[in-house]
Amino acid sequence: MEMKKKDATVPGSYPAVTDIDREQHIGMVREIFSTIPGRYDFLNHLLSMRRDVAWRRFAIRKMRFFNTFRLLDVATGTGDMAVEAARTYPEITVKGIDFVAEMLAPGKRKIAGRGLDERVELMQADATSLPFPDESFDAASIAFGIRNIPERLVALKEMRRILVPGGRAFILELNAPQNRLWRKVFAPYLIRVLPRVARIFTRNPAAYVYLVDSLLHFPPPPRFMALMQEAGFSELDHFSLTLGIASLYVGKK
Repeated sequence: MEMKKKDATVPGSYPAVTDIDREQHIGMVREIFSTIPGRYDFLNHLLSMRRDVAWRRFAIRKMRFFNTFRLLDVATGTGDMAVEAARTYPEITVKGIDFVAEMLAPGKRKIAGRGLDERVELMQADATSLPFPDESFDAASIAFGIRNIPERLVALKEMRRILVPGGRAFILELNAPQNRLWRKVFAPYLIRVLPRVARIFTRNPAAYVYLVDSLLHFPPPPRFMALMQEAGFSELDHFSLTLGIASLYVGKK
């Protein structure tokens, strides 16, 4: 997918992720996610045909809590992963962090509406500098957020740092279509259909052009697993979901 390089600070004129440096990427992600929180959940469910809900639940069912009984959800957005984990495991508490404050407001309302205020807390923080002590969580997760972090290796190392020995990280992310036949179906949907549907429901449809672009440039599973290994994770697992549209990566400290 080709996108002309433009000023990353102007809504609706985002450059390709391959054309920007770290600071531009961070600024662009901050702006994009500050403009779409009101429709974020709705569009995620619509554009994935609610498969995003099933993918999160699959990841959560793989989690185990044995020491601190705490989960850290990185790039939590509107808190879907944090809320679902808390509902699945009544014995745990959850911290959710996101560096875009605007994304947290719908999540906080969601938590209050489900009576989870005492067990789930959302806060603004940077995934590359987590404000938590070493070895303070049994599990760490990030759903559909790692591709928006320029310094992925740093973020992965931070997730590993805050885990107790034996703790695991769960990274859920979309994949660019790898199979040639599937690519003929999925790629046109991503590039043509998805942004057009998003244009109907959001005031910043170009945000979804960026999100597709970031997906298409995300490393394939073998390369991402190599990055997790470089971050220090062992006993790596990869689960291919819905014909390879999404992947769950699991790594142990």
